[in-house]
Amino acid sequence: MSNFKIGRTKLTKNRPLLKNLQHNVRKGGRNNFGRITVRHQGGGVKQFHRILDLKRKFLNGIVTNFEYDPNRSAFLAKLTSIDKNRNESGAHAYILAPKGLKIFDVLQTVETKVTNLFLRPGDCSVLSNFEIGDFIHSVEAIPGQGGIYARSAGTFCQVLESTPSYVKLRLPSGSQRLFSPELKATFGILSREDFNLRNLEKAGRSRWLNRRPSVRGVAMNPIDHPHGGGQGKTKGGRPSVTPGSIPTKGQPTRNPRKKNSLILTPRKK
Repeated sequence: MSNFKIGRTKLTKNRPLLKNLQHNVRKGGRNNFGRITVRHQGGGVKQFHRILDLKRKFLNGIVTNFEYDPNRSAFLAKLTSIDKNRNESGAHAYILAPKGLKIFDVLQTVETKVTNLFLRPGDCSVLSNFEIGDFIHSVEAIPGQGGIYARSAGTFCQVLESTPSYVKLRLPSGSQRLFSPELKATFGILSREDFNLRNLEKAGRSRWLNRRPSVRGVAMNPIDHPHGGGQGKTKGGRPSVTPGSIPTKGQPTRNPRKKNSLILTPRKK
């Protein structure tokens, strides 16, 4: 795998594809009555949602440039179809750009089992074509659904075991799960792997990102939060909860009776 890094200097300054843009309507954390149901949301810079080709309808395409997406942590790669018969998605499409992808690389989508298949970063294939130890991203859960696992910057899934009936992957959460060999995934680790090391440096950048200030519960009054009240600094005297008294900070809230037989090991705590 190439060590070519996609930085901001490699991004294009051209306008994005108009047919792949949608209005990103914000609710500010409010429901249909105008009441705040999700705290710490509001404001932010006006953005457009980029429609991605997560189903990889492009069987063959060439990378023409890289673009920034304000709604995603990873960079985008613009594909231009090189097939004579243009597919239904048009001549251009966006995909998540993996690490090592370069401009003018030709990407392919393999929908059947092929022996001795050579894959480069950005190539899409069914899980049965990947070898043990390969790093992949944008993994499907249902055939034809499009990739839903490992889509953030620097994330990946690793192939641990491959049989004719199932493929075992390690997810970014650390859990191990079984997948059907017919599901699609994309080869490579997603770009911008140092995204989690960024420093916002000032409160204003959080407001640009649609994040309002967060006030500690122990600094509130008892009527506003279960942790509030007391003389001076207090620790609350109870396990950490939300304003609605729901356990938080690592307390399990998932129903233990609902178990997925495909999940072999739980996620890391």
